[in-house]
Amino acid sequence: MTTRRLSALALCGALTLTAAGLTVGGPAQAKPITSHCGTEAGGNSAGFVNHSQLTSALDKIERTSKGNVQVDVIGRSNQGREIYSARVGTGDTVMLVQSQIHGNENHGTEALLNMLQQLGGNSPAAQATREGITIVAIPRLNVDGGEHQHRQNDQSWAQTVARFPQLAGSAPAWNYNAGVPGFDTNRDFNPDLDYVPQPADLPGNSGSVGWYLTPEAQTVREVYRDLEQEFGTVDYFVDLHNQGPCYLVEGTNRLSTLSISGRFIADPAEHGTWPEFDYDASRRANVAIYDALKNRAGNGSGFGDVTLYPQDTDLPGTALGSFALRGSATVLFESSSQTQSTGLKGNGMLTKQIEIGLQGLIDSIVDGSVDSLNPNAYEAIPNRMPVPRD
Repeated sequence: MTTRRLSALALCGALTLTAAGLTVGGPAQAKPITSHCGTEAGGNSAGFVNHSQLTSALDKIERTSKGNVQVDVIGRSNQGREIYSARVGTGDTVMLVQSQIHGNENHGTEALLNMLQQLGGNSPAAQATREGITIVAIPRLNVDGGEHQHRQNDQSWAQTVARFPQLAGSAPAWNYNAGVPGFDTNRDFNPDLDYVPQPADLPGNSGSVGWYLTPEAQTVREVYRDLEQEFGTVDYFVDLHNQGPCYLVEGTNRLSTLSISGRFIADPAEHGTWPEFDYDASRRANVAIYDALKNRAGNGSGFGDVTLYPQDTDLPGTALGSFALRGSATVLFESSSQTQSTGLKGNGMLTKQIEIGLQGLIDSIVDGSVDSLNPNAYEAIPNRMPVPRD
């Protein structure tokens, strides 16, 4: 696999944004019950970096960090685009964080670029962070989907069978969309990092493990494997996503601007023997994020309107599910926005809330306070509720 170094980080300040139904500069506005929530037109991705701009931003970040941020090409997509990682810090605790496994979910990439720039700087806070943690970021894992602004990667079933001839004659995996064509890469993971795709395991379903059929999932697997070999356990795994724009904070008429979760496995014993699985560590990590955003609430910021993503999930084929079984504390960010239809100011707000939440987790790891958080406080985070439709 070709590897080259770039110098990380330099997209200037967080873009700002307007989540659907949210007025920036004023309090979060509830959608009226009669609203047609989520019907806004999409297709405008001009506020987000394309692949060429991503490459330039990471190159600038690495150069301006003067060695504090190391950028590598860790893989290539099916269409040959580079998949990048950026590493910063030398601490004994390691966090792997990725964005845009779904190509049309953009805000996490912008947030990572902003944070890498800050963490690579010379401020006392940045220096303290680098001494206390090692962060490996993969900004825009699904580079083909990101370039074309669709959820899946770009990979046909015929191309897949050519790479895995043992699958000839098998039904395509359930997460394959022939209309793209491509896979929902976030169902292509398996807690067994040595798993080889087998015809008997296809087509599978949402409750089964994945197969590592896609170059994107294979790339993350190898990064994760390398970090396990270096650190023993990948302490934290964070996955940055987007969800629809129209959810309420339970018990209120306020729109939720972000949902989070640490629950992706209902019963680890159903998926084999995984003694390192630590749900409490995942819950504490999510509480740290929730607390950081609540502390920035007020003055109509919307930052405190955080909810729990649905908890009735069992998703071992996701990166979060697979890596939770291997012992990582896991965090899902689901920013509430149709990223192609949210305005510039709204995009900035949604990007900033990811930065605040993620920095809150990083700070709590560095100062050790995350270990003293009560995991049961996770259950008190309000649930995500749908906006009533007509």
